Amino acid sequence: MHIAIAGNIGCGKTTLTKMLAKRYGWKPNFEPVDNNPYLEDYYADMKRWSFNLQVYFLSKRFRDVVEISKSTEYIVQDRTIFEDARIFAPNLNEMGLMDDRDFQNYKELFELMMSLVKLPDLMIYIRSSIPNLIAQIAKRGREYEQSIRIDYLTGLNNRYEEWISTYKGNLIIVDGDTCKFETNPEDFLKVTDQIDSKLFGLF
Repeated sequence: MHIAIAGNIGCGKTTLTKMLAKRYGWKPNFEPVDNNPYLEDYYADMKRWSFNLQVYFLSKRFRDVVEISKSTEYIVQDRTIFEDARIFAPNLNEMGLMDDRDFQNYKELFELMMSLVKLPDLMIYIRSSIPNLIAQIAKRGREYEQSIRIDYLTGLNNRYEEWISTYKGNLIIVDGDTCKFETNPEDFLKVTDQIDSKLFGLF
């Protein structure tokens, strides 16, 4: 069983992944951030490193999806392969930070991968406003994230909304501005109630 958590930078994906893994006994699959060899270079010079970074993420997440598809366990994944191709790479191309030639190459690689994988059994999208994202990014204090541009975050948010409005799979939307699942047990229960209903038919 594949449960995936999607959302913009700083929305709380990793926190919710950990909480759901603990609550249900699911195996967590985390986004490869700390050992990423491109991330600091990317935030220092997005135009130079955007293609390298996106291909790195794409290859890592494709490997994850293939492994998840072979597993008999319940796995909850922090960020999905779809976000790389539907959100991050197109946003970089639109902003002039990934040129058309690289973007076309990237898209063709992604479409080939998509012919071999299926949608998650459940997608959980954490919707969040820009002020909330900025506050969360500042709170966790990753040095390389402090230079993230507001127009970059805004572009990502707009693309997330476009993508999720046409998503065809099993979906739950969590309001990250008002649902404080990390600190409020009642809010976390609201999330798990929705999951139980979607996955197990419990009301």
